[in-house]
Amino acid sequence: MQDPNADTEWNDILRKKGILPPKEKLKEQEQAEEEREQQLIQQKSVVKTYEDMTLEELEENEDEFSEDDERAMEMYRQQRLAELKALQAKNKFGHVIEISGQDYIQEITKAGKDIWVILHLYKQGIPLCALINQHLNGLARKFPDVKFIKAISTTCIPNYPDRNLPTIFVYIEGDIKAQFIGPLVFGGMNLTSDELEWKISESGAIKTDLEENPRKQIQDQLMTSIKCSVPARREESDPEDD
Repeated sequence: MQDPNADTEWNDILRKKGILPPKEKLKEQEQAEEEREQQLIQQKSVVKTYEDMTLEELEENEDEFSEDDERAMEMYRQQRLAELKALQAKNKFGHVIEISGQDYIQEITKAGKDIWVILHLYKQGIPLCALINQHLNGLARKFPDVKFIKAISTTCIPNYPDRNLPTIFVYIEGDIKAQFIGPLVFGGMNLTSDELEWKISESGAIKTDLEENPRKQIQDQLMTSIKCSVPARREESDPEDD
């Protein structure tokens, strides 16, 4: 097919007959097409810039945008605000809350839809309870969407026996999903933060990034150490000299 923009005798004849538009109109059409393409490129560039900007940067650069840009920027700002609000609503904890028995219903039973609650019953003067409280402080910061609570045992459950401490209950929407009762369950004072994280993650309350149970690694190392320390059994006794 012949190029209608080409400067040929045939095209001149077609222009005279009105079949092809004058050269000037063709050039205007081409120029308009180029301008539209440039606008599209600029719009795409502006959208990409929005995605890279914080809300503060959007406000600082507000004067540099055109009317169309400002509309797009406002839509993007609203989207970012909604995302931030959703994130803040989800990550609204981040620390361990101390409660008493009278707070139980409000803080646990009525914690809210899809809110996991970790309750640690403890008493002052029990070293393992103090260790678990320390570990829970770190886990609360690591999993701010989970509600971590501690309470002196007898303020929540009157006459709760000290032999059952430490105790951890895991709730979702007021229902108990897991419970860990007594020092043996936690492995004593050798309990690490990773081991506690793994134990709680098995209830589904937190999504750990640990690939396997840290306690298993310790057990494997212990078994290897024991095997290495046991002397090899002699398969045959040495013959005694006559």
